Formats: sequence, C-alpha cells, structure tokens
Amino acid sequence: MSSNRSEAFFAPCPRGLEALLAQELASLGVRAPEATAGGVAFRGDWETCYRANLWSRLASRVLWRAGAFDYGSDEDVYRESRALDWPRLFALERTLRVNVTAQKSPLKSLEFATLRIKDAICDRFRDAAGARPSVERTNPDVRIHAFLDARRATLYLDTSGEPLFKRGWRRGAVEAPLRENLAAGIVMLSGWKFDEPLLDPMCGGATLLVEAAAMARGRAPGMQRSFGFEKLKVFDARLWERVRKEKRAAPAAEPRLFGSDRDERALAEARRNLAEAGVERWVSLERADVLERRAPAASGVMIANPPYGERIGSKEELAAFYPKLGNALKKNFAGWRCHFFTADLRMPKLIRLEPARRVPLYNGALECRLYELRIVAGSHRRAAGGRADAA
Repeated sequence: MSSNRSEAFFAPCPRGLEALLAQELASLGVRAPEATAGGVAFRGDWETCYRANLWSRLASRVLWRAGAFDYGSDEDVYRESRALDWPRLFALERTLRVNVTAQKSPLKSLEFATLRIKDAICDRFRDAAGARPSVERTNPDVRIHAFLDARRATLYLDTSGEPLFKRGWRRGAVEAPLRENLAAGIVMLSGWKFDEPLLDPMCGGATLLVEAAAMARGRAPGMQRSFGFEKLKVFDARLWERVRKEKRAAPAAEPRLFGSDRDERALAEARRNLAEAGVERWVSLERADVLERRAPAASGVMIANPPYGERIGSKEELAAFYPKLGNALKKNFAGWRCHFFTADLRMPKLIRLEPARRVPLYNGALECRLYELRIVAGSHRRAAGGRADAA
C-alpha cells in the first residue's frame, strides 16, 4: 500500500468548530477540505494524515475510511464488513476495539451491530490466518469506528488512537471541564493576536492558557504523544520522522499571558499543568477574585470559562454574580475585548452588557455560547462596529 496514494479521511471536532477546522486543515496542506456537521471530510496521502494528527489543535480524531456500503439488516452489516480485507490493514497480533454510532439507523440494537462488526473482522482474520485478533476495550492497538445512517454504513480506522485533545502532557486520568481542542477553538475565535496581553481571570486548571501558550510558541500539539497510525501496516516510519522534524515559522514575539483564580487549589493544579506542558515561563499566575483584580495592561483580550453552576453554585447565586461581574469589567477592563464561554444563556441579560458577538458552540452535548463583550471607557454600550450574531 503506497504512502503517496490519496485516501479518504474524516476529522470530527466539537460542534461549532467545523469551519475553523477546515481552515486549519487547509493551512496544513489539505486540499478542498469539506466542513460538515460534526467535522471535516478530506482527501490526502499519509503525509497529510501524519501532519494533521501532529498539528491539528481542533480535531478530535483523524479517521481513515476503510469501506462503505448500503445495508438494511444486521446480517448485511456483518457480510459487508467481513468482505473488507482487514488483514491488509493491520496485523493479527494487534488488539482491537469497535465503536458504533448511528443516526436514524433501522437496526434495533447498536450493541448487537457492534458485536456483528467485531465478529466479521475477526472471522476475516480467521479465514486468512487461522486465528482471530484479541479484543481490548480499554487500550486497544487498533480502533475501528462505524457510522450508520438510515441506509449507509461507513467503517473507519482511527489513525489517532487516543483522542487528539489528549496532548500527552496531562498526567492522571482526570479530564478538564474544557477539552483542549475546544479550548484552542475558543482562543482562535477570540481573534487574539500573539503580541496582545491575554488574561484568564477564572483559570481553574489553566487549559485555556496552556493552549494559548502552545499556539503562540508554535508548539505542535501532538509532539508529546503517540498515534494509532503507528500500529497500522501502512505506517511509514521514515516519512513520519520527516514530518515530525518539519520546521515552522518562529513566533515574532513572546506571549504575555496572565491567569488568576480565587481558589488556591485551582492555582496549584494550573501550575502543575503549565509545567507539564512546558509553557510555565510565559504565564504569570496570581490568586485573585475576578470581581476585584485589575487589568494587567491598558488593553488586551480576556478569555474565561465561568463556572456556570459547578463552582459558584445555584442559578440564584449566578444571577447575583453576573451583574457584579459586569460592573467589575466596566470598572477595571476598559479597552479590553472580553470573551466568556458558558452554557448559561442568561448571561448577557444578567451581566447587563450587550455582546458584540455570540458564537454557538457545544461542550460535548451541552449547548453553549461564546460571548464577546467590548468594554469601552466611560460606557457599557456596544463598541463601534460591533455586530450581534444569532443567539
């Protein structure tokens, strides 16, 4: 199987970031990426696949299409899945896992469909090699994803392995409330320029700051991790090493990043995360309440993920907090562009500031908005030239 052959790929991402991901993939050399609901479809060779895995800050995975077929029953799915030449794609010794998602599928049980696809793959190996590969649910070598719509099934091999938002620096099994690729998307959507001061005044574990620092320093998000394509038969180690060593333009200026939180335990976690990601030297942290802290510069960009209900508490407590936040922004952050990512769609009304922009995003299945507030000296009206997008 040639490394130069054009293959079909699909890169899922958080909902709301599809167009931004298409732009990112185009900047990585992908020709004519096609944004669709939930991700971006594209074609390319394996060099393109390696580069997308290494450099994409927004994709959740890069999936390689192994086959597609029409179906109407579980037996159709089994028969067509077994017809694919799986031993050509990965070795018998590799462990595997099958995941199935569906939309308007006529099948009664996705669990049974998953079992039939797994059996089809294993039976194809038994036909070819006289033995079946082992199934591993927790840490498989090869992940196979099947998507079923009303009449068509598409099977993919996962070239990423672990999801791409797992950058490789975070220790332990605890996931951040904000996944890294969504955090990167929020930073990009803010329009922050690398020579501008950036502040997260409710930084928690500092996921937004880590992503901003890595972006500004030109760090490849996948440099500290391994990938699923390394377990496939098509893997070209020399090509992969060449892609890893590619040089990118050095940043013009060192970023000025600031973070604060009123919780000392959150700051301790932030310090650990910044150090593990290797970006601590570019971020200044301090303990401070967002309602009291001063701006670190005359102008800049604020990006925050307010703790909508988790760390502040009830809806009533948030309703009391937002007007105070609006007053603090007007008092201390005139000249700043402030961006708040939240699932609390009451925020603009309660904060008493008119958003210049509202971007719909999803944190998993949770509908959210990224609100941009332009704080103008002497006024809390919308800055000149602001526009309000659809809520």
